[in-house]
Amino acid sequence: MSETKATGSALQAAIERSGYYPGLVYDAVSSAVGTEHVVSFVVIHDAHFDPGMEVRRHATVMALTPTRLVYSHTDEYPADENDPDSRPQAETSTEAVRHSRISSVALTRVFADPDKYKPGSMPSEAVLTIGWNVLSHIEIEPAHCGDENCDADHGYSGTLTADDLTVRVSVAADGEEAVQQVIDFAQALTEATSRP
Repeated sequence: MSETKATGSALQAAIERSGYYPGLVYDAVSSAVGTEHVVSFVVIHDAHFDPGMEVRRHATVMALTPTRLVYSHTDEYPADENDPDSRPQAETSTEAVRHSRISSVALTRVFADPDKYKPGSMPSEAVLTIGWNVLSHIEIEPAHCGDENCDADHGYSGTLTADDLTVRVSVAADGEEAVQQVIDFAQALTEATSRP
C-alpha cells in the first residue's frame, strides 16, 4: 500500500506492489475510473482459508474520483483437481458509485490499552464500512406464536439487512501503513460525500 492522495500512476504502482495479478486488477480498476483522476485510493491484498483448507487470495481496490467511488474485487479459483482440463481462474468485478448515492461511511478504530491512549495514537485495527443501499439480503424463518404445542401455520418472519461493503485491516496482519491508508481514505470519502 502507499499514499492515498494519488494519481493513477501511484494507484498502478500500489497494485503492482501487491503482487496479486497486477495487470488484471489494474485493467479492471482503470476501465471503471475512465478519464477521471484518482483523488485517493486503498489497495488490500488478503488471503483466507476455504473449508477445504486451501489458501485463496483476493484483492480489494477502492479508488475515489472527484465524482465517484470505484470498488473492485478480484478472487482466484484454483483448478479442479478432479478435472484434468480444469485451469485456475480469476474473477474480477467493479462497481462505480456516485458520491451522492453513498448513504454512510463508518470507520471503526480499535485501540489496545485505551487507558494509555494519547492523541494521534495508531489504532491496532481499522474497519471501514461503506453503504449505498443497493444490495440487501433477507433471512427468512418460519414464524411462531411462542406456544410449544401450537402446530398452526403462522407464516414467515424475516430480517432485511443492507449488504454494505466492509474492509478490515490491522497492524498485526497488514502493518501501520495499511491502517493509516484506510483511515485516510475514509476521511477523503467522508469529505467527498459531505458535499451537496
